[in-house]
Amino acid sequence: MSLIQFNDLLACLEVSQSAEGRYTLPNMKMDYHRIFGGQLIAQAIVIAAHSAEGKAVTSVHTLLMREGDREQPVEFELESLQDGRSFASRALVGRQDDKTIFSAQISLHASEEGPAHQIAFPEVATPDESKPVELSMIPWETRAVGGVDLQSSEVGEPRYALWMRAPKLEAELPVHQALLAHSSTLNLIGTALRPQENLSEADAQMKILTAVTSHTVWFHRPLRADDWLLLHHESPTMSNARGFGTGHVFNSDRDLVASFAQENLLRPVSK
Repeated sequence: MSLIQFNDLLACLEVSQSAEGRYTLPNMKMDYHRIFGGQLIAQAIVIAAHSAEGKAVTSVHTLLMREGDREQPVEFELESLQDGRSFASRALVGRQDDKTIFSAQISLHASEEGPAHQIAFPEVATPDESKPVELSMIPWETRAVGGVDLQSSEVGEPRYALWMRAPKLEAELPVHQALLAHSSTLNLIGTALRPQENLSEADAQMKILTAVTSHTVWFHRPLRADDWLLLHHESPTMSNARGFGTGHVFNSDRDLVASFAQENLLRPVSK
């Protein structure tokens, strides 16, 4: 069952500037004390896009430094590092109680024509052939390829493929990018734990402490979150109480529209 509502997520992406370079956006409503990192990354995208008319976000590199308190607003401070004819770059810091909880480096680019290629679309089942699942932080249609359950302790390869599709949405590109970025943070920890015996995403905070420490998303082509998107996750390695995961995102036309990478904390609970 989802812990959040779609409209509440959209509400936290509405940008209003309170002072030069300073923004305050609401947190999502949910029955949990901590701010979800995907929310902060999504907000970084819409804030940066708001500041650079005519350019789209192409990458966002984030650090999630401290646990955020959902009951308090996050004060964002944006710095314009560069504004060119084709590219722009921004630095964003999020604070609560004068402590930095989040930072992001964002790159933006005006659309240009050029040569193109991409990796092959993975051989996976279609959305109709995949199993509907409910994911706590993704409040829209999601289907797991092969019926893989990241809550299960069954040992498997560190891979996970998920189809998702948001409700029809009349919104500009930054909101669609933000919804994807929000979703991309959720399943790499569970993917990293799949090869481990008697350990899964369901054991988080009980057998193993988990947290996302850094997350990056690259946007290669325009996308729509209300079309079917395939998120293809993989965790190449886990060591020293840290997991590492990557993912590629394809649309229903098999275009590679985005990629993402994450480092996370995976620390066994001391007995």
